[in-house]
Amino acid sequence: MPGGYMGKILRVDLSTGALRTEPILEEVARKYLGGKGYAVYILYNYLREYEFKGISPPDINPLGPENVLIFATGPGTGIPGFPCSGRYHVMALRSPLTGSIGSANSGGEWGPFLKFSGYDMIVIEGASEEPVYLSIVNGVAELRSAGDLWGKNVFDTCRILSRRVGGKNTSVACIGPAGENLVRMACIVNDEHRAAGRTGLGAVMGSKKLKAIVVSGDEKVPVANPDEFREVSRRCLETMRKNRVTGEGLPTYGTSILINVINTAGGLPYKNWQTGVNPYADKISGETLAETYLTGRRACWGCTIGCGRVTSVPSGPFQIIGTEGPEYESIWALGGSTGVKDLDAIVKANHYCDEFGMDPISLGSTIAAAMELYERGYIPKEDLQGLDLRFGNSTALVEAVWRTAYRVGFGKYLALGSKKLCEIYGHPEISMSVKGLEMPAYDPRAMKGIGLEYATANRGGCHVTGYTVSVEILGIPEKIDPLTPEGKAKWAKLFQDFACVVNSTVNCLFSTFALGVKDYADLLSAVTGWSLSEDEILRIGERIYNLERVIINRLGFDGKDDTLPRRLLEEPMPEGPAKGHIVELERMKEEYYRLRGWVNGIPTAEKLKELEIEL
Repeated sequence: MPGGYMGKILRVDLSTGALRTEPILEEVARKYLGGKGYAVYILYNYLREYEFKGISPPDINPLGPENVLIFATGPGTGIPGFPCSGRYHVMALRSPLTGSIGSANSGGEWGPFLKFSGYDMIVIEGASEEPVYLSIVNGVAELRSAGDLWGKNVFDTCRILSRRVGGKNTSVACIGPAGENLVRMACIVNDEHRAAGRTGLGAVMGSKKLKAIVVSGDEKVPVANPDEFREVSRRCLETMRKNRVTGEGLPTYGTSILINVINTAGGLPYKNWQTGVNPYADKISGETLAETYLTGRRACWGCTIGCGRVTSVPSGPFQIIGTEGPEYESIWALGGSTGVKDLDAIVKANHYCDEFGMDPISLGSTIAAAMELYERGYIPKEDLQGLDLRFGNSTALVEAVWRTAYRVGFGKYLALGSKKLCEIYGHPEISMSVKGLEMPAYDPRAMKGIGLEYATANRGGCHVTGYTVSVEILGIPEKIDPLTPEGKAKWAKLFQDFACVVNSTVNCLFSTFALGVKDYADLLSAVTGWSLSEDEILRIGERIYNLERVIINRLGFDGKDDTLPRRLLEEPMPEGPAKGHIVELERMKEEYYRLRGWVNGIPTAEKLKELEIEL
């Protein structure tokens, strides 16, 4: 087995209670690495098996026992000195929020500790009749009753299981009430405040009656060439230390440093994307957070950046002592998109998202959509059952969060996500989502490349599939004009392919602000013992992206779904640096498909053969 791998996959059938171990296959790892890539390979094999049995992929119920859930680390996870190596990736055959592939990523300690427990990946199929949790301690895996844990919030679940197992390398990934109640944007939370947040995979765990997975162990991850790795690691960590983003901006202010940056560029969506300029942005910025409620910072395992924020609101109606966050996306979704400018209310709402286990991006965006629907007269007042869902209402925001987690009153509609909510009230155009996934905090009328990325991302409206904001706004690795569609297809494809590699190693994407393809090729070559070139690294990423696209094609998604909300395509930005701009998506998409070797959003047979993808 090459370095970087523990060499084992744990397969769990919750329907029967059977657990078995199988080896990591080196020929598969060589083509797909681990993390997201290896998980995509496994999911495709399940899809083929279902088709062989006569089950049509679009008929697979995301909340049924046939959905498959995979927790995966990669060859870079849990290795001291491998930059930002404290993450893991979660995937499901179908997302309950979107119907497309489920995909999410989280930091903290859980990923490394899974490897220290002896496994690289966990594949979960079936569904239990009673609540259970999975325990993996030093290579010994057991399913145990979670009857005493069902109904408990994330914090209680993490603390109870951590105490129950003990040991210094112990971590818990679990769901809260939102996952149990099958809220469509429920997430999986580990280490109390780190979340595999997007596409509703907490609801998949809830449907399987799987409350938690606790991991613990003291095994070490092998490295093929330790001396070579030390040299490469030293170089890469020094590069990150000197970088203005990874060595200065993120450590000092966290991700919320972007609030003022993106607002100045005219691309910070405000009041459900009606404009890209928030007049109150500075009140909820990273700088203001540092001056008011910030009490410390927290780093994930093996991270030199430490972008996590530790906060407290000492008094007032939104008092909360000793929480974490909010980060850029949660400040925007719970604040900017809803028009809320009270930072203490945003801190409290974000805390509830962690406590109940919900994705703040999708939740905040769904609340914002409801606010616009209500203000336009599309939601009858009596449907809200006492909620005053007007833009800027801080009290209503916080109230709506817990109502959603428990599906109480109007919360039963918010729990469906913005796409279904807006369809129920007859105005799907008000949902600011792609493929059913709510878009994050960058208005593409002010940065055209991220619009192409949103449209073509396999899991839906997603920025971390390919963060073109890096070149359009931050100037990394070079600065390009954000307001032109020219050349954006090339950058979107490059970022998407590289992100697939990073999510398969599995490492933090923030490392790519400082490190490039060659750095990852050198790191992986030293760790695994393989000789990987820059071209081969990008080819692996392209292979993963295309196989994932094959899966969503089988699920019924194609070029018609590679689009954006009508507002971004037809309504010019009303103010700011991008005033008058719309997104020229079809123009960019035509070039993108040509570079990808796709027709109508579907990879050609020639492209799949070139990438050695066997169907």
